[in-house]
Amino acid sequence: MTREAHSAADQRIIFVSGISGSGKTTAMAALEDLAFYCADNLPAVLTPQFLDLCAKATPAITKVALALDAREADFLRGIPAVVEDLRRSGAAVSLIFLDCADEILVNRYRETRRVHPLAPDGSIQQGIETERRLLSEVAALADLRIDTSDLNVHQLRETVIRSVSGDTRQTVVNLLSFGFRYGVPNAADLVFDVRFLPNPHFEPELRPGTGMDEEVARFVLEHDRSKTLLAHLQDLMGFLLPCYDEEGKAYLTVGIGCTGGRHRSVAIALQLARWLEETGRDVNLSHRDVEKGP
Repeated sequence: MTREAHSAADQRIIFVSGISGSGKTTAMAALEDLAFYCADNLPAVLTPQFLDLCAKATPAITKVALALDAREADFLRGIPAVVEDLRRSGAAVSLIFLDCADEILVNRYRETRRVHPLAPDGSIQQGIETERRLLSEVAALADLRIDTSDLNVHQLRETVIRSVSGDTRQTVVNLLSFGFRYGVPNAADLVFDVRFLPNPHFEPELRPGTGMDEEVARFVLEHDRSKTLLAHLQDLMGFLLPCYDEEGKAYLTVGIGCTGGRHRSVAIALQLARWLEETGRDVNLSHRDVEKGP
C-alpha cells in the first residue's frame, strides 16, 4: 500500500504575528488546542521546506501554525513573498496579527518586570515603536487583526478559536464601564456617554459608593432618562447583535462612560449586562475605573 501524497494545496497554514506582549503565546496555545502543529520563528527561506516535510510526514501534517517574531527581523523580510507563493499554490493561508494599545503594553511590561526584547537597554516605549516599524509589512498582510487591549487570556483564546474553527456561536459582548476623565478605551467598538444622567457624585451620602451598590444604582436607574436610555440600548443591541452573529464577529466591546467611571456608567453597564444575559447572550463585564477615588 502506498502512502497518500500530500502537498501545500492540502494544508491549512496560519501565520501568527503581533506586538510583543499582545498575546502571541496565548494565540499559539489556542491553535495547538485545535490540533495545529506549531512552530516559532522559522526563517522565511526555510518555510517552504518545512511545510513540504510536514506534508510528507506519516501521517501528513495538514494544519500548521507559524509564529513570527520581530526579534528575528532578518527572517521577516521574506515573509510577504512566502505568503504570496503559498496562496498561489492553493494552500489555505491566513495571517493573524495581534495588536495592543501602547499604554497597555507598557503597563504589562512594568507589572511583569520584563524588559522589551527590542530595547533591553532602553525604554519600553522605544522598543514598542521599533517593533511596530519592523512588523509594518507583516501587519499589512493580516487577514484578521485582534486588539487585545481589553481582552484577558481567556477572551483572546476564545476569539482565536472561534475565528479559526468557524464556530457559529453568538458574538460575545464585552461590556466595559469607564471614566472619560481617564480616557476612552482603545479597544471599544461602541462607546456610549451617560454623563447626562443624574450624578450620585453630588449626593454626599452616595458619593463614596459605586454603581454596584444598591442605593447608588437605584438613584441612577429610577430616573426617567435612565429608563429611556436602557430601552434604546436594548433596542439597538437587539438589532446589532444578530447582524454581528451573521458576520461571524467573535466579540463586540461596548464602552459605557461617565465622568469618573464609578457611578452612572457602572450602574448602566450592570443593568445592560443583566438584560443581555437574560436574552441568552454571553457577556463579559468589567469596570475599568471603579476603584479610582471619588
